[in-house]
Amino acid sequence: MNLSPAVAIRPLTPPDQPLLWHMLYHALYVPDGAPPLPREIVQRPEIARYVAGWGREHDMGFAALDEAEGKAIGAAWIRLLRGDNRGYGYVDDETPELSIALEPAWRGQGIGTALLAHLLQAAQPRYRAISLSVAADNPAVRLYGRHGFELAGIRGDSLTLLKRLAGPALKF
Repeated sequence: MNLSPAVAIRPLTPPDQPLLWHMLYHALYVPDGAPPLPREIVQRPEIARYVAGWGREHDMGFAALDEAEGKAIGAAWIRLLRGDNRGYGYVDDETPELSIALEPAWRGQGIGTALLAHLLQAAQPRYRAISLSVAADNPAVRLYGRHGFELAGIRGDSLTLLKRLAGPALKF
């Protein structure tokens, strides 16, 4: 993947939790013309679970950095969300759910593609699959399709997509 020389990708670490809260807000799809969501929406339990307590054993992700400005401009991450903590894209207890977001000014430049490619490559040795939930009318559906995600279910106007990987399932 050829990124601009001013964009770098690095692994996420536990101190990146504030970045993930910010990116979680940007991961929430708002259709064109709709009013923006309130920032505090990310504190709702069904949304907060994608970031709260980041840095657990099975958390994995990458940040995209604008090196010229020295700031993060995007992130892609996965978490195992189980039991009462299931997320919108839940498939089973061994399949982590994907979240991905970019600052709006950086969208459409291949950065999301690069983040997703890094994440899929890193996850392949650990997981058999990755899932996600996405609004059917979200343009990101095309990105997921290009990376081999397939329809696993439909709930209302949301799609659950699944990307099968060659890696083994984790043993618990």
